[in-house]
Amino acid sequence: MGKYKGELLLVITALMWGSGFVGMAVGLEYWTVFQLMGLRFTLATVLLCLIFHKKLRLINKAVLWKGAVLGVILFAAFAVQTYGLLYTTPAKNAFLTAINVLIVPVLAYLIYKRRFDRYEVIAAILALVGIGFLSLTSSFTMNVGDILSILCAVLFAFDIFYTNVFVKKEDALALTIVQFMTASVLGIVMMIILGEVPTVVEPTGLYIIIYLAVFCTCVAYVCQNIGMQYANPTKSAIILSMESLFGTLFSVWLLNELLTGRMIFGCFLILIAVLFAELKPKFGLAHMKQKI
Repeated sequence: MGKYKGELLLVITALMWGSGFVGMAVGLEYWTVFQLMGLRFTLATVLLCLIFHKKLRLINKAVLWKGAVLGVILFAAFAVQTYGLLYTTPAKNAFLTAINVLIVPVLAYLIYKRRFDRYEVIAAILALVGIGFLSLTSSFTMNVGDILSILCAVLFAFDIFYTNVFVKKEDALALTIVQFMTASVLGIVMMIILGEVPTVVEPTGLYIIIYLAVFCTCVAYVCQNIGMQYANPTKSAIILSMESLFGTLFSVWLLNELLTGRMIFGCFLILIAVLFAELKPKFGLAHMKQKI
């Protein structure tokens, strides 16, 4: 199991993010976009500082600027994704956001000249097609919300890519603390600027904030940032694309969404993509050895 530690942690991240689709959908009935983000990341920051307080001493200049960069990207990605939902459907938003599985290997090539791994590229395309079957139900026409969703995909691709780069040299938990701290400060500043500081808190709304902060933020991003120490950017993006699969399953379970044959086929393609990215190179090597 130790061999697949990184992959397992990234699957947990995808699972938590998938459940977050339901949490965000319900949460927006009680909070504005920036209230939800500000309170979520503030609580997550406090929890991480309490649980991993020994990691605070590892926050040096490098961790500070790298964590701040990740925090700004993360905040922008969530803000753009959430506003995109005001103008497009959740299904199209999820599909277009998932384009990051194709953007990440391009970033790796452009910035670090990392060669394209044909197995990972095929797996990324498979994952995207699977998400299409899972998410798209109507005619595919572009609007403002779709453009925001594509921008969100670019931002999440940068987040996945640079998280993968930064955690190779810096402590993953120290980076996560600074990342959340930055996102929480930006969320609070936006609440103040827009005059959205909450004065009344409903119990259900509070429970949603706690769930999003603990599971979809703390657990998810700690698992992601540690898991990326063991997996490359493209493989990480492919595994994290399972978020849409888990999101669908949670919607079927908790929101009584109808699961169609087309959606099941989409889930199957995503799983095949993840397995292909993980196992196919090994099969290829074994085949080459047999030829030799």
